[in-house]
Amino acid sequence: MALPGSSRRQPTNRSLVSHCTHHHVAVFLLTFFSYSLLHASRKTFSNVKVSISSQWTPSCLNSTAFELRPYELWNSSHLFPNAEEATLFLGTLDTIFLFSYAVGLFVSGIVGDRLNLRWVLSFGMCSSALVVFFFGTLTEWLHFYNKWFYCCLWIVNGLLQSTGWPCVVAVMGNWFGKAGRGFVFGLWSACASVGNILGAFLASCVLKYGYEYAFLVTASVQFAGGVIVFFGLLTSPKEVGLPELGADDEGSVEEDANRPLMGDDDVDDDDRNYSIQAADTDSQPKAIGFFQACCLPGVILYSLAYACLKLVNYSFFFWLPFYLSNNFGWKEAEADQLSIWYDVGGIVGGTIQGLISDVLQKRAPVLAMSLLFAVGSLFGYSRSPNSKPINAVIMTITGFFIGGPSNMISSAISADLGRQDLVRGSSEALATVTGIVDGTGSIGAAVGQ
Repeated sequence: MALPGSSRRQPTNRSLVSHCTHHHVAVFLLTFFSYSLLHASRKTFSNVKVSISSQWTPSCLNSTAFELRPYELWNSSHLFPNAEEATLFLGTLDTIFLFSYAVGLFVSGIVGDRLNLRWVLSFGMCSSALVVFFFGTLTEWLHFYNKWFYCCLWIVNGLLQSTGWPCVVAVMGNWFGKAGRGFVFGLWSACASVGNILGAFLASCVLKYGYEYAFLVTASVQFAGGVIVFFGLLTSPKEVGLPELGADDEGSVEEDANRPLMGDDDVDDDDRNYSIQAADTDSQPKAIGFFQACCLPGVILYSLAYACLKLVNYSFFFWLPFYLSNNFGWKEAEADQLSIWYDVGGIVGGTIQGLISDVLQKRAPVLAMSLLFAVGSLFGYSRSPNSKPINAVIMTITGFFIGGPSNMISSAISADLGRQDLVRGSSEALATVTGIVDGTGSIGAAVGQ
């Protein structure tokens, strides 16, 4: 005789494979690369900070620049008298971006649950690409340098880029249930790290022609990706006549696919009848409110935890190439390529830790152990010698224990929180919850700057 709740512990891999179609694969790839392109354009800014700092300072302080005459004309086109003030402004731009990004995430999650996710995502990608082009390419071609203009553009860019993550997580949550969610989302959440690698690769390839071409290439690719998403992305299975998650006749197995891994398995069925979202006779469930989403179990706690974690993760994201160039004296292109190993560690970490959490049927213990090891890896990396192979190894380990948990919280756990019993598995909670978690995390990252 089966124990109560044992049906919920059935193997999930078979269910995952049996429900996977070519539409699932297409959605996985489109959402993966759409957010990768957003991160690639975002990463470009951190990869060319040395070049931007040099361009914004006079030639007498920049040994790599040609000394142009007359000196007064050359000096008048620059924003800052020295590299220190230029670096401080670059950090200010990071802070401005993250605060606007955080605010945008809270709003984008709500908008994504009420409008077509495909429209919101493609609009954000194309519009952000245009802003990046104006910021890094057009201003340099026109030799137009203005601090307030840069700040305004980066505020708008943060708001537009915030449309990406809530939308792609919501779309993935519509197509993939709890069956192997830790592994699937762990593998899929590597999109941010792949985007970082892609951005670093593209920037290092064209940096010799000028930093403006790094912005041009990534912005062009991102705009093209937004067009492809608009015409190709399916936001839910019902668009192609497939049953939605939990809507098939198999009932108990797939109904469990919407249940997060952080609830109590022994809760009585009568207790599950309570829902903060009233039953609706319409086939399209209504989106829950912002404060209702905040009151869902685990949302606030994981949001605060992610704020602390993203503070550390984005310190590496924004400043690792700059740190390697200035601390060890390595060339900027070499520092960009070496920084890729941090993202490699995050990709492996998110996938393996997600798989372990599926096997254990628990996420929190995996996160806690990983973050404990992250403390030691951070201490070790701070003592890294001036050796590229050793630095790359320690960097990869650090990415494994920091990037891995970061990917889990922002993807698999956000999907768990947005599809728990209190919202009856409604997809219209996914984008809102994801925006809350990632928005709170971005506030922590902004404070870190």
